[in-house]
Amino acid sequence: MGLAAPDDAAIYKLNDEQAIVQTVDFFAPFLDDPYIYGGIAAANAMNDVYAMGGEVLFALNVAGFPEDLPTEMAAQILAGGAAKVREAGGVVAGGHTVIDHEPKYGLCVTGLVHPERVRTNSGARPGDMLVLTKRLGTGVLINAIQQEVASPAHAEAAIAQMLQLNAIAARATHDLDVHAMTDVTGFGLGGHLIEIARGSKVQLRVRIEDAPLIDGFREYVRRGLTTRGQRDNRAHFGADVQAEPPLNDEEAAILFDPQTAGGLVVSLGEAAAAALEARLKAAGAPCWRIGEVAEGSGLAVVR
Repeated sequence: MGLAAPDDAAIYKLNDEQAIVQTVDFFAPFLDDPYIYGGIAAANAMNDVYAMGGEVLFALNVAGFPEDLPTEMAAQILAGGAAKVREAGGVVAGGHTVIDHEPKYGLCVTGLVHPERVRTNSGARPGDMLVLTKRLGTGVLINAIQQEVASPAHAEAAIAQMLQLNAIAARATHDLDVHAMTDVTGFGLGGHLIEIARGSKVQLRVRIEDAPLIDGFREYVRRGLTTRGQRDNRAHFGADVQAEPPLNDEEAAILFDPQTAGGLVVSLGEAAAAALEARLKAAGAPCWRIGEVAEGSGLAVVR
């Protein structure tokens, strides 16, 4: 694929029928439960394979553990990750661990994709619809969980979403004419849409009121629970956002809140978008139309 566009994973073509997909991702824990942390970290890593149109084959653990971390806790982190890899249809085939003052865990994931079905984030076309497959707001909810102000219901909903693989949504696109696809992670919805706009040389128009939010997000934003990642994303990508009047704090949070194991955003024509929506509805999986693609550049916020 080259390095010109910031795609979600590397692709190595083996032959006319097969290409390898490879990615790596890891992060420090933000939850007390080691098993759930391991599962979320694994899902976050594997979702990059789905974002490229692939399927997971196997994974290698990437971990850093303090010397005084109880063995049982380290084992639970690895078990949570392994269970999530099994759910994806793959296996954990080994890995590497180093001593670190702070726990860190993730995966190097290898997958397989047909070369003609590789998804990139740089082919969106004017007239495309933009479909999102998960709610936004995990950055703010993680902050609320860490500060112990999140309600149990809000925390449970956020954790359940982060544990969800993007497999169903990705597979629903396999035979559709998808022009661009990526998963929404650390750069937030706005950052990843701007990457698509830059790579595709188009303008993406997002209807901010149609962006789906995790329950509690607005409440915690209004209480001042923003994140450093949110501020960094706005500083980095904000110049590419067109909004009149300018974004208010809540809108900025919606666009730039960094996501963990976020959903796919898919750019595809009207007929293909309708087919994708129908398939996901039949599978009991959510999706939302959040905007469209037009001539121009950058990200335009439509109210």
